[in-house]
Amino acid sequence: MGMVLPTAGSQAAAITLCRTQTLVAAGGSYTVQNNELGSGAPECITTGGNGAFTVASSATHNVTSGAPGGYRSVYKGCHWGACTVGSGFPVRVARLRPGAVKTSWSTSQPGGGGAYDVAYDIWFNRSAATNVRPNEAELMIWLNHHGSVQPFGSEVARGVSIGGRWYNVWFGRQGWNTISYPMTSPATSVSNLDIGPLASDAVRRGHIRPSWYLVDVEAGFELWHGGAGLATNSFWVRVARSSSSPGPCPTAGRSSSSGRPGTATCSVTYSLVNTWPGGFQGQAVITNTGRAAVNGWALAWTFPGDQKITQLWNGSVTQPGKGQGDERVLRRLDPAGRRPHGRLHRDRHKQQHRAAGLHAERQGLQLSGGCRGHSRSREASPGPRR
Repeated sequence: MGMVLPTAGSQAAAITLCRTQTLVAAGGSYTVQNNELGSGAPECITTGGNGAFTVASSATHNVTSGAPGGYRSVYKGCHWGACTVGSGFPVRVARLRPGAVKTSWSTSQPGGGGAYDVAYDIWFNRSAATNVRPNEAELMIWLNHHGSVQPFGSEVARGVSIGGRWYNVWFGRQGWNTISYPMTSPATSVSNLDIGPLASDAVRRGHIRPSWYLVDVEAGFELWHGGAGLATNSFWVRVARSSSSPGPCPTAGRSSSSGRPGTATCSVTYSLVNTWPGGFQGQAVITNTGRAAVNGWALAWTFPGDQKITQLWNGSVTQPGKGQGDERVLRRLDPAGRRPHGRLHRDRHKQQHRAAGLHAERQGLQLSGGCRGHSRSREASPGPRR
């Protein structure tokens, strides 16, 4: 299922994300992330909550012979355990036939004196598990770069034609295989880019195995220094229904009222209902995607900032520590059943943050649904990319 995200110029009121803040976008289908790593310099992006974003400011100044200071990006799939809703991933590499996974991306690239790349970052796992950090391969597609930066590793081929486009090929290993395909002709956008032929080339070179799984497609900017003004204007990823591979739920436990052990599968979505100065209201819905009823389930979450839950309907809630919540509802949830968790009111203690920062933190909630009776699961927060 694909979705065209609106252009940066059509965004609603700007939300600012700094450091490692993230924002669920387009109804949960995508996530925008600032993903700062390797640099403590101030740097922020702005987004209207639809997936398009702009690098608003950047004091990043890493040496170009080393690692970048972060990867400001938007993604569909599972980024180091944090998953978007209904992505269609994971997809087994052996099933990446032509048209199985396609993507389009439009950018603005101001140039100037900065050093950065404009690149896709695509991750592969050994198994279909999506609640773990990627453990086998990273495939990058460089549309362009500015300054004296280059892909990780060393160049292994030049002038390779793949899917109607021309690339050079780089390879290196940093705990996982990193295969990079810089385009020989710089581009600001791509349309209907087919991931399958590129993955097949990496398989042919021995860097990816057919038994591995594609879990995530990301698009953004690695910044070494500068980069203000870089923007993603629109982005989408489409996964063909016949290509998706079933993945295990992060939590395993009782799958029916009989108490026999099994694998329970649930999904959870979160939406913002309303906001006001110092607080907001949200709703989460957990869905039983398995075949058997679940008689006990729980939901756990984390959110950034110093926030607390002041009211909740349709359940009970505890807050064991700062930035944590746990809702436990011991009721039957039938297959394909959807249970709204009521609405969560949250207030912030620290009122001195500026409004844009408050809004970003309010919508940075990370949720995970657990089908394990009388227990809870916690979704891993996005970690550093490398």
